[in-house]
Amino acid sequence: MDLTGQTSADAIALLALPLELRARIQEAARNIAANANAEAAAASSLPFTPRSFRDFMLYEAHAIDAARGFVRRFMPATARIASAYEAVTRRTFPPLRPSALWYRQPIYYMGNHLTISTDGDDIAIPHYTNALDYELELGFVLAHPLRDATPEAAEAAIGGFVVLNDFSARDVQLAEMRSGFGPQKAKHFASAISAVVVSADEILPRWNELGGSVSINGQLVAKCTTDGARWSLGEALAHASAGEQLHPGELFGTGTLPGGSGIEAGRLLARGDTVTLAIDGIGTLSNQIT
Repeated sequence: MDLTGQTSADAIALLALPLELRARIQEAARNIAANANAEAAAASSLPFTPRSFRDFMLYEAHAIDAARGFVRRFMPATARIASAYEAVTRRTFPPLRPSALWYRQPIYYMGNHLTISTDGDDIAIPHYTNALDYELELGFVLAHPLRDATPEAAEAAIGGFVVLNDFSARDVQLAEMRSGFGPQKAKHFASAISAVVVSADEILPRWNELGGSVSINGQLVAKCTTDGARWSLGEALAHASAGEQLHPGELFGTGTLPGGSGIEAGRLLARGDTVTLAIDGIGTLSNQIT
């Protein structure tokens, strides 16, 4: 069921309802929407207003390939060493791997839920970066509260899914990550989610089997998949809920799908570009860079 709710509270409450009741409400909403004027229908609107935003990093392949992209662009001497090491040993250059903590538990950063845009919105390049990047992610929102949840209970609390673009200022990110305090200005200026949230019953049974793609100015630059996550969504949410109350309306991201960022593909964004992200069964998310 696709939901394009006008108010955040109503959208999240709708996601929490039983499937049969949601279907009846959906039909009523369609009848109302059919009578809406074209101007109102075309207005840009988030499908819900996130109460917070946590972004996981569930994919080792992305972490390693993005690290390779970082050293290629910003540390060419290190890139030559890494390339030689991998050519000789046919193993990943150890510094490119995620930290030891990544292999022990789901890790995430807290993003800025107040700077989230939606499909069709322009994204302004911050004046302090020369390396703006896109990141294709699967986003999911809670419909029920959680605290100290089991993975099973955590998964059952998911209400719906969106396409998520976690924009990044890569040149700024490098220094911030080295500080040991996590991303700040590199991430907090903008993220975007699709204008439609698709209910969990349609996506959750196959969340790790979805195809995705990235196009820039109409040209396909990457094909991705949600397969290969180290942790399930339930395990990730259970970790986030440990000793902490989570609320309906809180937004989460899986982290970038392997191949789903420009730092991996060697194609960052420039003013005037239109970047379009897509995930099967959910939809598309397009934004022009200004």
